[in-house]
Amino acid sequence: MTKIQQNKNFTMKQFLILITFIFVVSATKAQDNIVPAPAQKETIVIQNGTIYTATGRVINNGSIVISDGKIQSVEANVNVPANAQVIDATGKNVYPGLILANTDLGLKEIGSGVRGSNDYYELGDYNPGVRSIVAYDATSVIINTLRSNGILLANVSPRGGLLTGSSSVVQLDAWNWEDAIYSADNGMFLDMPLLMQPVRRSFRTVSTRDPVKEGIDKLVEVQQFFSEAKAYYLQANKKETNLKFEALKPLFDKKQKLFINASIARQILMAIDFKKKFDIDVVIVGGEDSYLVAGLLKQSNIPVILNTMYNLPTMEDDDIDQPFKTPAVLQKAGVLFAINDNDASARYRNLAFNAGTAIAHGLTPEQALKAVTSNAAKILGISDKTGSLEPGKDANIIVATGDVFDIRSGIITDAFIQGRRINLENKQTQLYERYKGRYGLK
Repeated sequence: MTKIQQNKNFTMKQFLILITFIFVVSATKAQDNIVPAPAQKETIVIQNGTIYTATGRVINNGSIVISDGKIQSVEANVNVPANAQVIDATGKNVYPGLILANTDLGLKEIGSGVRGSNDYYELGDYNPGVRSIVAYDATSVIINTLRSNGILLANVSPRGGLLTGSSSVVQLDAWNWEDAIYSADNGMFLDMPLLMQPVRRSFRTVSTRDPVKEGIDKLVEVQQFFSEAKAYYLQANKKETNLKFEALKPLFDKKQKLFINASIARQILMAIDFKKKFDIDVVIVGGEDSYLVAGLLKQSNIPVILNTMYNLPTMEDDDIDQPFKTPAVLQKAGVLFAINDNDASARYRNLAFNAGTAIAHGLTPEQALKAVTSNAAKILGISDKTGSLEPGKDANIIVATGDVFDIRSGIITDAFIQGRRINLENKQTQLYERYKGRYGLK
């Protein structure tokens, strides 16, 4: 290769790096005028709306009084305090803010294409000391699109390895990760080995690997790790400090839950065994095959976070619409579950519409609302503060023009996080306003 060719190649690399850098910077600086709202100062009254409390109670033509970030009253008739800010919700619906129960929001900005924008995994199989919250980027441009779709809280979890670290619940209107914390280190995440051959393999793929044996070996290894950690926990006088085992102490104290990523039935069965063997609180995350073992999940008191609705079934001979029907099966069995959205292509914004799909396949609107509000709050351990519209709870509230589960009518007009009326603009709305002005549209 000549020096001229080398210089051309080097210049092209520099050009590509420069373009990538400009793209990343422009994306992260695109919404600098959207800033977190200040703390609530005056009393706010949302008046004349249809209030869906997520407790089974619906109040027609009701009002909510908010003061000091808390809900003071939720009634059909309230006395409006003097000097209160009144928001007229006539003809609109009022709901608790939606909760994204499992996500890498704030840890992954652009995806696999730009590694510098990703901070959601660590090297190695056992990283119980990793805290996702310290890597959370509260300035992510994705956050604003979620808020305009009614999502006000999210459980941010790490990825990579087997024991990936702890998750934290954040509120989506913050200057930095410290401001964003709603419930820190509420769960530890474990990726259950697959324990099966890949369902869909290319006919060209030839491999001597045995995924089942590899999965079983990994499972034995994980169980051994937990057994040693439990023995360490039970020691009265520890001669040495093991930081990885120390990180699991909240699990054995039951101050933290073990969120196990498990999709197929045999993974879920192993997760149930984990709860019995180590006496810890377990949550199934993913749960595509949870409908097959719904009775066991109910008997074991293990909740489920259904990660996605718009996906193919696990097995080729499953009903094509099984992911849509699974919520209704779990509801009928009495299993506590939450509906989630981890679709990276839509960047998690379709949470409400996933719940709407579940309504079309067997859930009632009230059950679907709970699946993205109060049920999610219970699973994440924050139901004492949020998840429903009740006096004493944080004022995390959304107001919509119609049914929040309907993509056409459920437009969010107002949102409150801990009583703060937040800005619902995002990059898309700003572009809409920009070009509406450009072409003189009303």
